Amino acid sequence: MKILVAVKRVVDAKVKVRPLPDHSGPDIKLARMAMNPFDEIAVEEAVELKESGKATEVVAVTIGGAKSVDVLRTAMAIGADRSIHVQTDDVVEPLAAAKILAKIVEKEAPGLILLGKQAIDDDCGQTGPMLSGLLKCPLGAFAGEIAFGDDGRVLVTRETDGGTQTVSLALPAVVTADLRLAEPRYVTLPSMAKARKKPVETIALADLGVDAAPRIRTLCVEPPPARKAGVMVSSVDELVEKLRNEAHVL
Repeated sequence: MKILVAVKRVVDAKVKVRPLPDHSGPDIKLARMAMNPFDEIAVEEAVELKESGKATEVVAVTIGGAKSVDVLRTAMAIGADRSIHVQTDDVVEPLAAAKILAKIVEKEAPGLILLGKQAIDDDCGQTGPMLSGLLKCPLGAFAGEIAFGDDGRVLVTRETDGGTQTVSLALPAVVTADLRLAEPRYVTLPSMAKARKKPVETIALADLGVDAAPRIRTLCVEPPPARKAGVMVSSVDELVEKLRNEAHVL
């Protein structure tokens, strides 16, 4: 079985992003970039499935400019066999990303499509569900565990508000990775060197015939308001009084 893993290049999670002077968007020109953490978990799970004999090939795919190849190299250093780069310098919204990935799925015919549950730059969490809808295949969202049954179906355990839920999905299926799905391995220099020898296929967005026109217009980007300093109280009675008068707790 082939596994296709979608990865995205985002601002490193440790970087504090600030808005541009005109507040038209975030200032990421000089920011350190990295693979989306949830996508990195998805890559690790795909590689572990291959190492356990459940899959025969892991293919990473990303959408973005020329520098997006960096995250593909990281995916291949983790253990992906090859990668696909859909090249575009335009902003790609979740619906457009789902349409593009659907074209890649048609070309590659994987048994399992893995991606992070959301990207930390926009936190939309929409690409996976939209891809499932476009492909008309089952969806296992927010996966914390993946297993395979004897009937050839994939069992996805996910957290819900009421506890955990296990769903049985026919293949091909789309699964989005939550934090508990896998622990990404440390990428070493030798593994990065090996990754540079693995093939990267480049496809121009225009060649896919996908309408990737943006449908959302950003009006303004502002930093979150600063939190007020905490207040020390000397007694429970004072705490209760403040909760009643200032926090509007009855």
